[in-house]
Amino acid sequence: MSEAERLNAVGAPGGTGKAVEDYAELALFINGRFIGSGEGRKSQEVVNPATGETIGRLPHATVADLDEAVRAASAAFADWRRVPAVERGQILRRAAELARERAPSIARGITLDQGKPLAEALGEVNACSEHAVWHAEECKRIYGRLVPARQAGVRQLVEREPIGVVAAFTPWNFPFNQAIRKIAAALGAGCTIVIKGAEETPSALVALARLFQDAGLPDGCLNVVWGVPAEVSEHLIRADAVRKISFTGSVAVGKQLAALSGSLMKRATLELGGHSPAIVCADADIDAAATLLAAQKFRNAGQVCISPSRIYVERAAHDRFMDTFLDRVRGIRVGDGLAPDTTMGPLTHARRVRQMTELVEDAVNRQARVECGGEVLDRPGYFFAPTVVTNIPDSAYLMTLEPFGPIASVTTFTATEEVLTRANSLAYGLAAMGFTSSPKTSQALSQGLQAGMVSINHWGFGAAETPFGGIRDSGWGSEGGIESFDGYLNTKLVSETY
Repeated sequence: MSEAERLNAVGAPGGTGKAVEDYAELALFINGRFIGSGEGRKSQEVVNPATGETIGRLPHATVADLDEAVRAASAAFADWRRVPAVERGQILRRAAELARERAPSIARGITLDQGKPLAEALGEVNACSEHAVWHAEECKRIYGRLVPARQAGVRQLVEREPIGVVAAFTPWNFPFNQAIRKIAAALGAGCTIVIKGAEETPSALVALARLFQDAGLPDGCLNVVWGVPAEVSEHLIRADAVRKISFTGSVAVGKQLAALSGSLMKRATLELGGHSPAIVCADADIDAAATLLAAQKFRNAGQVCISPSRIYVERAAHDRFMDTFLDRVRGIRVGDGLAPDTTMGPLTHARRVRQMTELVEDAVNRQARVECGGEVLDRPGYFFAPTVVTNIPDSAYLMTLEPFGPIASVTTFTATEEVLTRANSLAYGLAAMGFTSSPKTSQALSQGLQAGMVSINHWGFGAAETPFGGIRDSGWGSEGGIESFDGYLNTKLVSETY
């Protein structure tokens, strides 16, 4: 990248001096109480990834805090499970209203500790309020059924009952989105929940605790804890009262938690990593496909589990695609998320910057070509230039390991059967995309792509009413859609004489 390109990409700094003063007061939330540092609790710094500056301190839960959170959730479950679904829904609706009212301040906190542009953070809060609304309505439709008996005088009922206390774990890339999905599903089903968010991006979850409390949620139904991830997760999963695990994060950690929860016969929903293929056929609207893929690939600096990270373009359309795609990528303005003209913020961790460098170096060593970007930006914070790599072999790390950053890999194909084999060659199976004007090819792609979610000719993921989840190494179960409650309910047969 030339100096002129670098200056164009970086944009103006956001000026975070006053912003740090506005950052949320961080705390645990247990049995209706916000608990700060003190009483022997450890704490850790929270850093603004756009500047590298400390903006807050987050208290860690002690073992006694974790036990109290589980006890509070267990005690609250005895009453909450009997609250009519209509009343549970009213609280969820009120929480959604408060989230929209407070969206500007919540979004500002997300930008400060996670890094994404303020417009993206605001969109995350507003859009994800719909999850609370949807679950408020759908929880009224948790129906049982009557099964005709084989003998007179017998009635057979199938009932759905809340499973109990939920232990949930959410990641740092969408701190509001991932938390509200789990909270709304658990509470809507009649469960109570202890949730641990990502320590790097805590403000959104603390804000969620405050708005659910203000919405009238009884004490103990929602509890928020922080700490060393491996220690907190093992302690909560092993707690006798916890009956359900919900985790969003990496494949490696997900497998560890799955093994632990399975050994204890506890149900788990796991939404793990992805390495999403996007197939662009020569008969597609090439400009539209390139524009959409550029926007979605570099959203949240590429730190998105369903990001289109392996782009396969039919050879005949490659040059047309690259002209538009590179034009869109070079127009991205990188900077502090609080700056009004920023369209891509920093990576959330310094370690992500190092990983991007290693991925590019490996690709270049395998004769790939860097079309733009490919380097760390020389400024404070954790910034990596929007990068496009072509002529990349399928064996490169960029094509086999989830990059989770602002690097797009573009390669060519010649036949549908060939590209489907390549797209399905990894153990991931979260999301996949296809672009074509042919109904026959569309059907071949939608049926042939092995993923929990497939979208053709548009971006169709993440709505509250649709299931979100993967297959194979990308996870078990779904969040969203009518499937959302499945992991939070037990099925009971009642067969009785009359």
